[in-house]
Amino acid sequence: MTQDNLHNSSAHRLMEDLLYEVKRVVVGQDLFLERVLIALLAQGHLLVEGAPGLAKTLTIKTLARTLSGRFQRIQFTPDLVPADLIGTRFYNPQTGEFSTSLGPVFANLLLADEINRAPAKVQSALLEVMQERQVTIAGVTHPVPEPFLVMATQNPIESEGTYPLPEAQIDRFMMKVLVDYPNEEDEFVIAERAIGQPIVVQPMATIEQLIELQAACRQVYVDPALLQYAVRIVHATRHPERHGLPSLKGSLAYGASPRATISLVEGSRALAVLRGRHHVLPDDMMVLIPDVLRHRLVLSYEALAQGLQADALIDQLVRKIPAPTHVLRSQAA
Repeated sequence: MTQDNLHNSSAHRLMEDLLYEVKRVVVGQDLFLERVLIALLAQGHLLVEGAPGLAKTLTIKTLARTLSGRFQRIQFTPDLVPADLIGTRFYNPQTGEFSTSLGPVFANLLLADEINRAPAKVQSALLEVMQERQVTIAGVTHPVPEPFLVMATQNPIESEGTYPLPEAQIDRFMMKVLVDYPNEEDEFVIAERAIGQPIVVQPMATIEQLIELQAACRQVYVDPALLQYAVRIVHATRHPERHGLPSLKGSLAYGASPRATISLVEGSRALAVLRGRHHVLPDDMMVLIPDVLRHRLVLSYEALAQGLQADALIDQLVRKIPAPTHVLRSQAA
């Protein structure tokens, strides 16, 4: 897909077709669906948190059916071992040689269902593949297919039998999205569809088209003022006192890494494409700040004792640090 095609909003139309096909099955959850499409375009991994029965798994599986790539689902359990994810070497007595059996991570879209139900050694098996798009087995490196995306779900209600994700792995997720219960109207439609005839989802795009969309997304223009705004927001999570927020210094044990800045910029580009533009506006970036930062902030013991949430601290950052107002004034008009 050329830059001219992007200007003509063909990328926007294709993503609308994908969204329409998914919404034939999934009711409501508009913000969640938008974030999933952003992750697809920006080549970022997505962590989804919500109570059971909120269509987290259904949404990701339905989206995978609209693409012609390879989809794999892993149900994380306490007895899982790293070889169940990445693969292993085994001895073939017939040939007298060792062979490699590749695991389910070798897919375009990997659904890690209830990822916090597996111990840390299993979760850490995803560290290399999420960052470097490759797996090392017995000293041999195997690249995973392109594109490669991990979409993980976790249940915030049940704490028994769950393991917190390591900070190094959490940081590899581009965004963390919170999924809430549907309203009464949406729940009526959900029940109506559940008792009706099953809906067959049709493929709407190929993996090759998705790769072209991702390449086009990286051509979206980001004004230097917006890039500086992303840097200031992320830097304020590490040194809030330097940005006029000394009260937050005792609430934050650790701030966000530079991956957060990159995720903000790349996510804003993807959102601009979804909105039919080839340039980023401040609102594109501002609406993604909570999703990009909430899982990267490590709150202090004092903040946890007071019952503070990461989103409340992020809200203070956004209100204190103003977004640029003179970005692309002519194009925005």
